[in-house]
Amino acid sequence: MSISSVERKRALADAAIEEVRSLESRGVVISGNGFSPILLVKGVLNESERGGGPLLVGADGVALRAALAAIGWEPEDFCGLSCVSDEGDGTAAHPGEGLSPKLFREAVEALDPEAVVLLDAAAADLMREAYADDLAMVEDFNAAMLQPGIVIPVLGRRVLALSGFEAGLDDPHEKQVSWAYLKQLPPLGSPV
Repeated sequence: MSISSVERKRALADAAIEEVRSLESRGVVISGNGFSPILLVKGVLNESERGGGPLLVGADGVALRAALAAIGWEPEDFCGLSCVSDEGDGTAAHPGEGLSPKLFREAVEALDPEAVVLLDAAAADLMREAYADDLAMVEDFNAAMLQPGIVIPVLGRRVLALSGFEAGLDDPHEKQVSWAYLKQLPPLGSPV
């Protein structure tokens, strides 16, 4: 007996939800839509986030949502991932410390976005470590090192590093630079 298309989709969705729950139980902090095509990775948490508050709901989240909407991403196209672990269900090895490259990579692959935005140097460092073998095959050294502003393909997804999105919100020049970088990352299929 074959399963229907609806049953197959339900099974895939249930498996994805279980995978995210498993990651969260091991201290991975994910916010927003886990089925989103864009993943925003944050390495330096603000005071509220360090205190257990939600990820990317402050001024940085508001600015990112506005910038992404301006280039064609939908409001539901928003998922955040912290490079810093949480307590989870108490089984996280080192709550409050950085995720291991292996766990970070597992999270990115489970979420499987079409685009990844690394919001600060700590996020770029972790991506560089977790995907070192894949980045080593990139011919352009600056791209392989995830230099801010360069969109690079990594395992079929576009990756863009910013130089410090939240820290740059108070500096008009830095905001313009971040905006110029983000404009390079419209949703796939969007007119350029």
